[in-house]
Formats: sequence, structure tokens, C-alpha cells
Amino acid sequence: MMNNKTKTMTLGAMLAITMVVAMGSTAISFSGNHYALAQEVPTTTTITQEENIISVTGTATTSVEPDLLIVTFGVETQEITAKESLDANTQLMNSTITAIQSTGITEDEISTSGFNIYPIYDGYEDPETFRWIQELTGYQVTNTVTVETDNLDLAADIIDGAVVAGANRVDNVSFTLSPEKHMQLKDELIEKAIQNAKTKAENALSPLDYSITGVKAVSLSESGMHPPQPMPMFGMAFDESMERGANMSTPVFSSDQDVSTTANVVFLIGSN
Repeated sequence: MMNNKTKTMTLGAMLAITMVVAMGSTAISFSGNHYALAQEVPTTTTITQEENIISVTGTATTSVEPDLLIVTFGVETQEITAKESLDANTQLMNSTITAIQSTGITEDEISTSGFNIYPIYDGYEDPETFRWIQELTGYQVTNTVTVETDNLDLAADIIDGAVVAGANRVDNVSFTLSPEKHMQLKDELIEKAIQNAKTKAENALSPLDYSITGVKAVSLSESGMHPPQPMPMFGMAFDESMERGANMSTPVFSSDQDVSTTANVVFLIGSN
């Protein structure tokens, strides 16, 4: 015969069994006299579709007249002592600078690009010991100066004035673009380079029945950002036998400079 306490425990156990069967995949945990139900969390699956892209490089080029003249000339002297050679060089270079400034060149447009003093040796073989002997015969001083100006018409005057005044070497005469002008042109060409890339992509996709649907990335070329190489004349060296007072003017000609920009564009594409 069951008492009331026994009946209550039996009914509780039956109730627990019934709940487990009814709940199925629901987990039940007990904590004291309380039931805690843990429901299963549904799993969400995300499917990522691979993008269809085409990568194209576009270019744009223009030719413009140079806006910067660069002339590099120098004075070489050789004397028995270093001081004598330096004094002679200084005198000739001062005369040269004065002549250059008389053409309209300012002091700010003139800069020293090189200065050297080095000994000159004469070598011979001793007939008795057969040893190679070097004897100091003098010192050579070389001073080079560079003129940079936007007055391109002064090229011939600068060269002639420098040579007549005492310069005995002309290392470089070139016409190029100033960094500011070069950067301006590069910026102006960006839009044309990107448009060129788009045209190339459209031409490539047309027979494939695909078209551009968007842009994934754009990158501009950072290489070759410096001004284009100038068009130089050959360097010239003069000796004392050359006539400095000739009336003939040195012929100097400039030529157009090419500037280009490239842009790589990655387009998103889709079928028509």
C-alpha cells in the first residue's frame, strides 16, 4: 500500500519521462527542483559567388614643348702647385659667371655642380732598377657650373658667353620639362588613361557577350614619375688653340618632350 509521499514521487518520475519523450531533440537539464530547456540553434549557411573580373592597363601620352633649359659648363686649369691652379681657375670662372649673368641669367639660376682638385703624375720606368716611377708634375682644378632657366632662347648666348670668357668645357646642354610642369601633365592624363582602359575592356568583352558592371580597383603607375630624360647636346672640350672671339653663334635646337601616364583598372563584368 502506497502512502501519499510515494505516490507523489512516482507521478513526478512519470512526468519527467513523458517530457523527455515529448521534447525529442530538446535537451533537458535539472537544477534543484527547476527544469532548464536548451533549444537547438539552427545553422545558417552563406554561399559566396566568385566575382568575374577583367584587369586592363590604359595609357595616355602627350608631346609638349620643353620649358626648362639646363647648361653645364666648366673650367679646367693645370699648374705646378695646387694654389696656382686654383687661382687661375678662380679667375677664369669668375669671368665666365660675369659673362653668363650679362645674358640675363640671375644668380639664383646658377649653381656649382662639381669641384675637384687632384694631383697629376708622370710615370716612367727606371732604366737601372726597372721599377715604375711616378713623379708629381702639377695639380689640376676642375670647376663645373650648371645653369637652369626657363628662358630657352638664351641657350646659344650662354654657351658662347661662357666659352669666350674662359670656360674650356661644356658637359651638357639639354631641354626638358620642369618637375611642376611634368606633374601637371601627368595629372591631366589620368582621366584619358582610365578611359583608354575602359575602351580596351569593352573591346575585349564584346565578342564574349559580356559587359562591364562595375569597378573593383584602380591603381596609377608610380614608376617613371620623374621628368622625361632631356635631349642633350654632345659635351664639348676646348683647348687654347680654339678661337674664342668668333662671331658665329652656336646652333642649339630644342625638341618636344613626351609625357605618359598609365592606369590599371580591375572591372567587374557580367554576361549580357
